[in-house]
Amino acid sequence: MKDNVKNIVKFVSCAILLLIVYFPVFKSMFERWVAPESYYGHGFIIPIVSLFIVWQRRNILRKTKVSSDVAGLWIIVAGLFVNIVCAALKVYFVSGFSFVFVLYGLVLFFFGREMARNLIFPIFFLLAMVPLPLVVVGNLTVKLKLLAAECATFLLNRIGFPSRLDGSTILMPASYTIVEAPCSGLRSLISLLTLGLLFAYAMKGSYVRKGLFLLSSVPIAMATNIIRIMIIAVVNDLYGEKVATGFVHDFSGFLVFGIAFLLLLGVLNLLQKEAVK
Repeated sequence: MKDNVKNIVKFVSCAILLLIVYFPVFKSMFERWVAPESYYGHGFIIPIVSLFIVWQRRNILRKTKVSSDVAGLWIIVAGLFVNIVCAALKVYFVSGFSFVFVLYGLVLFFFGREMARNLIFPIFFLLAMVPLPLVVVGNLTVKLKLLAAECATFLLNRIGFPSRLDGSTILMPASYTIVEAPCSGLRSLISLLTLGLLFAYAMKGSYVRKGLFLLSSVPIAMATNIIRIMIIAVVNDLYGEKVATGFVHDFSGFLVFGIAFLLLLGVLNLLQKEAVK
């Protein structure tokens, strides 16, 4: 028991030092979280969710055999080296990832393989708080908004609203709708993938089913975003830009995310029912 307390004290001390070492990385991530039109506004919540999962597993953790694994020390050294190099180059995306691996190394070194295995999800779930590099976000945004605009234009023509596409602008008889970066669907895609990870962790079934469920969040996010663009374009053509870019624009964002969330729950229930059979 005394050894366990000593390990906990040592772990907490090292974790505090780790937070100090990684302060520039956290500062960079914080700036991305609070930036206007941020795709990572959920970054604040991720550590809280991870801590909640650890607390939920407290009874299992109490019964876990504590040991020490020197492999954890090598992971710590490798992760800190990566952080030093990337921090010097200001590649904070990789530094953020290295923090999670160093944290895993600390658990492995002070508490052993069994403890690390029991905490592997809440530790690596922290990766969801690390923003993608701006260049990656920019490229994904352009590709997704063009794809969404093309699909929306195709479907608008099929339901009786004549449309044609010019770049990322949907041209209609009485209006035009520009599909800009915030309408690319990347924000909802990242949010749904994060939710999908949590649901996949909690759902019953094989890893294949969990993987299928997680992958389902991609087409759901894209499809609901296309629906939102169609709604805005139709309202813009029928009632004008002022109506479309006001209440309808904001409300439709909440509406389609709610629909996406319900669809994700539907897929979850379907896969769990199939797993029971």
